[in-house]
Amino acid sequence: MEPAVLLSGTSMPSLPRTRQKKTRRAVQNLPATRSSLVRAFESFTHAAGSLENSYGQLQAQVAHLRRELEETNVHLARSLEENERIRIYLRRILEGLPCGVLVFDSQNILRILNPEARTVLSLDPGFSPETPGDLPPMLAMMLESFPQQEVAAEREWTLEFPEGTRCLGVTRARLAERDALTGDSIFILRDITRLKHLEKAREDSRRMESLAEVATLLAHEIRNPLGSLELFAGLLADSTDQFPEIRQWVGHLQAGLRTVSATVNNVLQFHSQPLPQLISVNISRLLRETVEFLRPLAMQRGMRIHLEHSLGATILPADPHRLQQVFFNLSLNAFRAMSPGGVLQVAAALNRDNTSRAMQIEFADQGAGIAAEHLEKIFRAGFTTTPGSPGLGLAVCKTIVEQHGGTIAARSIPGEGAAFRITFPLSGEQA
Repeated sequence: MEPAVLLSGTSMPSLPRTRQKKTRRAVQNLPATRSSLVRAFESFTHAAGSLENSYGQLQAQVAHLRRELEETNVHLARSLEENERIRIYLRRILEGLPCGVLVFDSQNILRILNPEARTVLSLDPGFSPETPGDLPPMLAMMLESFPQQEVAAEREWTLEFPEGTRCLGVTRARLAERDALTGDSIFILRDITRLKHLEKAREDSRRMESLAEVATLLAHEIRNPLGSLELFAGLLADSTDQFPEIRQWVGHLQAGLRTVSATVNNVLQFHSQPLPQLISVNISRLLRETVEFLRPLAMQRGMRIHLEHSLGATILPADPHRLQQVFFNLSLNAFRAMSPGGVLQVAAALNRDNTSRAMQIEFADQGAGIAAEHLEKIFRAGFTTTPGSPGLGLAVCKTIVEQHGGTIAARSIPGEGAAFRITFPLSGEQA
C-alpha cells in the first residue's frame, strides 16, 4: 500500500495539536525507519543463514565423531577379543607346561599356581591362599631358602612326601622393572627325581664297569694258581688214605678251594658271558658227579645233600661245565641258607603232557626261606641278603640257563625254605 502523502493546499483533519505534531514527525521519520527495518531483516537473514550453516557443520562433525566412535568401538572389541584369545592361549600354555610355575607378588602373596606345580608339591586342587600366612610351611620355606639373585640359577631342593623322597630343581627370577607387575617373583619347579635316579644309575654303571674290569683281571690272576692248589690238594688227598685226620683236613681245604673257585668262575662268567660249547650231555651222570663233588663241602658245614632223579639216560645238548656251575651255585646258596643238620634235596624228572616234554631239576633247601618282596630281585646281579656275598651266583645261573634255552624260577615259604626249579624243553629225540 502506498503511504499517505499530504498534498500542499490540503488541510489536515482537525486533530489535537499535540497529536498532529507527533504524526507529522512520524511521517517525516518513516524513510529512516524503513531503512532500519530493512537492515535488521538483512542481518537476521544473514544470521539465520550462518546459524543454518553452523548447524550443518555441527551435524557433519557429530556424524564424523559417531563414525570414529563406532570404528573405535569395533577396534576395541577386536582388541578385547584378541586379548581374551591371548589370555586363554597363555593360560593353556601355563597349564600345559611340564614344569611348575608359581608367581608371588612383592608382598609374598601367591598370585599364580599352575597344575604342574600343584602336582609337584602335592597340593590340594582347591588350595588358594589369600595371605602369606595361609602358605603351607613348605612354600614359606621355599621363599626363605631361595633368595632373589641377580642371575637366575637352578638349585636342587629335596622334599619328603608320604609317597617318598622327591628332588626338585628350583629357579627363582624377578620381573624386570619395565613390567607392570614390578616386584613379582617367579618360581620355576622341575621334578628331577627320575633324572637323579638315572644319573645315579649311570654313575653306578660306570663304577660297576670299572669294578668289573678289576674283578675280571683279579679273577684271571687268581684262577691259574687256584687250579694248581686244587690239583695239589687232590694229590695230597690221595696220599692220605692211611691218615684219616689229615685226610679230613685236606677235605676241608678242598671244600674251601671249590668255594673260591666257584666265586672266581661266577665273576668270569658274569662279566665275559661266553657262549656255551654244546655237546651231548647225560644230565643224570652230570648231577651225580656234581653231588659227589659237593659232599665234602656239605659235610664240612654239618649238612647233607640228597639226590633223587628219574632221568634215565636222557641226553641234553649242553655245556657241562656251565651247567655244573649252575648246580654248584644253587647248592652253595642252599648251604648258606641252612643251619647245621639241614638237608639239600636235589630232584630231577621228566615232565610230559599232550603237547610238550621238559626236564625239570629242582634244588630245595630247609633254610629260612626268601621274603616275598625279594623274590623278584634275587636274579639281579649284585642283589644279596647274605653279608659278604657278591650277589652274582643267581644272576649267573639265570644267564647260563637261558643260554641253554631253559628257564629258572624260585618259590619260597618263609620259615620253611626255598626251592629253585630249572626247566629245559625237550624235543622228541631227547626224551
